[in-house]
Amino acid sequence: MGLSWQQGPLAPGAVGHFLTDQSLPDRLLFAEPARRRMRIRFDDTWIADSEQAILLHEPGRYPVAYLPVEHVEEGVLLPTDRITTHRDLGATRWFTVAGPGRLAERAAWTHTDLPEHASVLAGHVAFAWRAMDGFYEEDERILGHAADNYHRVDIRSSSRHLVVRSAGTTIADTTAPTVLFESGFAPRWYVPRTDVDVFLDGKQLRLEPGQTVIAHGLDRGLEPDEIAHRGDSGLHNAEGQQ
Repeated sequence: MGLSWQQGPLAPGAVGHFLTDQSLPDRLLFAEPARRRMRIRFDDTWIADSEQAILLHEPGRYPVAYLPVEHVEEGVLLPTDRITTHRDLGATRWFTVAGPGRLAERAAWTHTDLPEHASVLAGHVAFAWRAMDGFYEEDERILGHAADNYHRVDIRSSSRHLVVRSAGTTIADTTAPTVLFESGFAPRWYVPRTDVDVFLDGKQLRLEPGQTVIAHGLDRGLEPDEIAHRGDSGLHNAEGQQ
């Protein structure tokens, strides 16, 4: 959960509500200083470096980092004729991002006709996440989207007595569980291996050959087109074997 997605207070699926007698708009946007150095790398070159980035939280979306235009290297932003309209922020001009050896079309944008209440974003530009080589906070690369200060993952040790049963049978019994608290999810409890007792006909089972899992490399997500392609290939192979 973040501030503006899943069940966050600014998300369409918020489970809570603001305690006010004033009518709230259907959509609330929230902007705040990132308060950390942010850098962007493209075509093996640092193209932007700023300690004054602004995070925009928009309902139903991950946070987007906007950097002052003057903190982008000269010659990186090439204006295009493409202009769209943001439903809350008005006219949006798009740029091609230029590196030493390649271009990324429509990979950056700025809002050129902001309403007065959103003027904090004036003179700032955002970059398409997937079009860049990487976004960094200080020297550490951040993945997926700009870091959300309102999405927390905390791991805590506990001395509570946790018993796990299945079909009336106790499969784990511990007084040293670990609990994972993650924004937007119920707490998840982890049990030390030594406190999982597995018995068959009164005899404790041990791992035997064939019961271990062998890793075959890093997991990764598949794009929809790749999934469809693999599905078509499997269908053709199956048809050829009939």
